[in-house]
Amino acid sequence: MKTAPPRPMRWLLPAVPLVFLALVLAAPVVRLLAEGLGATATASEALSWWALWQDDHLRWRLLWSFAQAAITCALALLLGLPLAWVLARLEFAGRATLLRALMLPFVVPTLVAAMGVLALWGPRGWLGEPLANAGVDLENSPFLLLYGNLFFNLCLVVRAGVDALEQVSATRIAAARSLGATPWRAFWRVEWPAVAPWMASALCLVFLYCFSGFGLALMLGGQRYATVEVEIYTLVAHELELGQAGVLAVWMLLLTGAVALAYAWMEKRLAAPGRTTPVARQRPQGRGPWAAVVGTWAVLGLVCAAPLLAIVGQAARALLWGQGGAVLLEPETAQALWNTLRFSALALALATALGLCHALAVRALDVAGAAHGAHSARGLLALGWRAAAFLPFMVSPVTVGFGLLLLYPQWTASLGLLVSAYALLAYPFVAKSLSTALDNLPASYAQAAATLGASHWRVFWRVTLPLVSGALRRGMAFAAATALGEFAVSLFLSRPEWTTLTTLIYQRLGRPGAGNLDAALVLACLLMALALLAFAGIEGNKDKLPHA
Repeated sequence: MKTAPPRPMRWLLPAVPLVFLALVLAAPVVRLLAEGLGATATASEALSWWALWQDDHLRWRLLWSFAQAAITCALALLLGLPLAWVLARLEFAGRATLLRALMLPFVVPTLVAAMGVLALWGPRGWLGEPLANAGVDLENSPFLLLYGNLFFNLCLVVRAGVDALEQVSATRIAAARSLGATPWRAFWRVEWPAVAPWMASALCLVFLYCFSGFGLALMLGGQRYATVEVEIYTLVAHELELGQAGVLAVWMLLLTGAVALAYAWMEKRLAAPGRTTPVARQRPQGRGPWAAVVGTWAVLGLVCAAPLLAIVGQAARALLWGQGGAVLLEPETAQALWNTLRFSALALALATALGLCHALAVRALDVAGAAHGAHSARGLLALGWRAAAFLPFMVSPVTVGFGLLLLYPQWTASLGLLVSAYALLAYPFVAKSLSTALDNLPASYAQAAATLGASHWRVFWRVTLPLVSGALRRGMAFAAATALGEFAVSLFLSRPEWTTLTTLIYQRLGRPGAGNLDAALVLACLLMALALLAFAGIEGNKDKLPHA
């Protein structure tokens, strides 16, 4: 049986993140809902819930936001499932490296990814410039945004597919083959039913990321293919149409909430799998398997690696032969770098404290729930609190920034509010990583320390924390990467003297001239280097939990 913390601590641990979520997430969302409802009640604005759908411009924004997310899901499934099968079923040189590299897009800031797409497919890009000279205009097409969406989300689908295929029982596949099923029929009758829930869950996340994404849509969508999130930012920042922006934001909350509920329902179906004998990976033999391996490297290289290589190449060109080198010596760049590092460090400290409290509260409530039954009030409370860590993922950064702007106008230019918004978007990574590690932690270690007379806090510091330190570092690394690349919140809440690398890149791109574009490329490469340091932190520290 797991050891439980003292009773007062069971309620104090969740109180800290609960108050934080109430002030920084729930209250701004309620204020945003009030703004949207107030706008619909004002006759002079001639705006209602359904009148929004009668406006051609706004209707196009909503429908296109749905369409680009749905198209990305279809493309990610079409490409990701075969790639996952190759990685799960074949053993070849570089497979482990490829699986580790799949995490790279998760830590690259959206602004850097957008710059990479432009460096590859833009008018001056490696591939985009020859196409433009041949008369193919990608800049005014949806291709750039869809490609950017795939860069971020294809790896998510591939990783989900690999994890799911490794849970398929080798015995069931062998039985199907022994009964005369072809490999293709065995896949559809045995493997696909086991993989489908995992893929559906991953695709729900892909849809949420694309539907509520901001940075990629702002940079790659242009005037025609921008999404609702960009429209909300334009209404607030440039047109001061808070009522109309509020209605749009409420619609976005309702739609993303519906998708998030579907995701939660699918996740509930993915219970912890029983012990199965996974299918042994085989060395490729013959032209077909080797062609599949080469195709896997080619697709992942083109979609996930090429934009990053392009931005490095373009930044090197700007440094050596262009006008980009001077930006590294400018005081504005030094100030932006200092702001990025200090805001990220402060947000990381707050996110770590919140995530630690959240994860320990989950463990404490699990212990109390286990004592009274999973379906008891305490068991349901433990389940609800575990799910609360995902609440910040259900609300887009634009909605967070807009809601905070409406609720706390007197503190809009305060450092505390900016850091809190950063931490809100970052701390779920710490909470989820720690919760998973604590779930897998053998209870016998804490029990042995307790029987030797160690207090609850001594058990935590000397036993629990060292065993989950790898998970803590991994969660902190994801949180740090999130804070380093945060863009939308900075646009809403930052002061002119608080320019970060992301906002400075955006400012440079908005100025005319080749020199500003070169400077933006160099700054994007610098920001990517900072994100890769976080990536090294993720992959360089492994959990080493001893087996019970």
